[in-house]
Amino acid sequence: MVQPSPSYTVALYLEVPASQKAVASLVDTATATGAIVTGVDVADADGDKLTVNLTADTRDSKHRNELVAKLEEIDGVVVRNVGDSTFLTHVGGKIEVTGKYPIHNRRDLARVYTPGVARVCKAIYDHPERARMLTIKKNTVAVVTDGTAVLGLGDIGPSAAMPVMEGKAVLFKQFGNVDAWPVALDTKDPEEIISIVKAIAPAYGGINLEDIAAPKCFDIEARLREELDIPVFHDDQHGTAVVVLAGLINAAKLTGRSLADSKFVVVGAGAAGTAIIKLLHTYGARHIVAVDSKGIVGSHRTDLNAEKTALLAYVDAAQQGSLEDAMAGADVFIGVSRAGLLTPELVGMMAKDPIIFALANPVPEIMPDSAKAAGAAVIATGRSDFPNQVNNALAFPGIFRGALDNGVQKITDEHKLAAAQALAALVDKPTADYVIPSPFDERVVGAVATVIR
Repeated sequence: MVQPSPSYTVALYLEVPASQKAVASLVDTATATGAIVTGVDVADADGDKLTVNLTADTRDSKHRNELVAKLEEIDGVVVRNVGDSTFLTHVGGKIEVTGKYPIHNRRDLARVYTPGVARVCKAIYDHPERARMLTIKKNTVAVVTDGTAVLGLGDIGPSAAMPVMEGKAVLFKQFGNVDAWPVALDTKDPEEIISIVKAIAPAYGGINLEDIAAPKCFDIEARLREELDIPVFHDDQHGTAVVVLAGLINAAKLTGRSLADSKFVVVGAGAAGTAIIKLLHTYGARHIVAVDSKGIVGSHRTDLNAEKTALLAYVDAAQQGSLEDAMAGADVFIGVSRAGLLTPELVGMMAKDPIIFALANPVPEIMPDSAKAAGAAVIATGRSDFPNQVNNALAFPGIFRGALDNGVQKITDEHKLAAAQALAALVDKPTADYVIPSPFDERVVGAVATVIR
């Protein structure tokens, strides 16, 4: 069962009878529904009534509604307001612009703006390379999306994608001290996206492509990498691949495997799956089976697009059949597909002590308890409420921090390998529940940034 999550924290404003028993019944009733009560405070007392604020983590919207209904059944309890803490966090957006140099008087104004700013403009005109030092360019990244592949929501458009882009900007700043800004484009045309990004590039030191659907994301990134002199990084592809490889290095160590000799099944041959396969191959893996919605991706298929045809160079192209055929004897399962795809029976077909990276969000291909019961030795997901979260925040802040600091113009395969190995090395003693460091480990950004040179 999916566990209660801070993503579904409900904030309740309640009126209850003035007694300690009444307040305790709120907590007992909420807990009985499976909610996790995180706070209960008496906000006001008025005669025989108390005003109580109660916050609780729930599983989803349905569970939240169930909780509210159960509280309303308590004699004397009135639910005055139901708030959603996640939505409240997003009211007014999550980022803002703050000036580094406050303007207190005319002298400050003359330096920050006219007339003094003209001298700086002329200096950059005469020496364009000075833009990195004399503008925000040295520490600023554009987070670019067209909103066509947002989380597990699909094509929801640029406006609806903005909360994700803002969140990305917050993570850039929080973890890497990189100033990032969302650039949500109201176009799906690859050529137009490329043209727009090239046009805005002078203001930025790097481009982070985000939530752009495959297969066009591959060409967009390749073109921009070729045509710009600043780092371009599609995080959905490469950030995911870096963190996956880091976790696999430690999972293999824990289970006594060599990744070079292991059999991998990668389900989902889109942006993330393709990048994972290519990085595994670069690391030395040679037994990789890719699976999409129509079965094993192999040379027998006549329906492959250009990107999947190119992928044949990195997988066991002679393989054919279904997911069941692929899973027989597999050492590692990596899912970037859909919820519930991996059954305990399929896990049972794998090699002894298999490694399961079930990364579909918000619900993984198999829940960790089911995977463990079926024999999995190490389980990772994309969720924060289970151990071994594959979180891109482990990769992109440090990668861009290093690229910006060291003037790196291209993020290479060697950079990605080095970043994965640096992350893996932070876990001194891997366990089944600890093969990937936490994004809150203060060593992470520095370790990754150091190898991006």
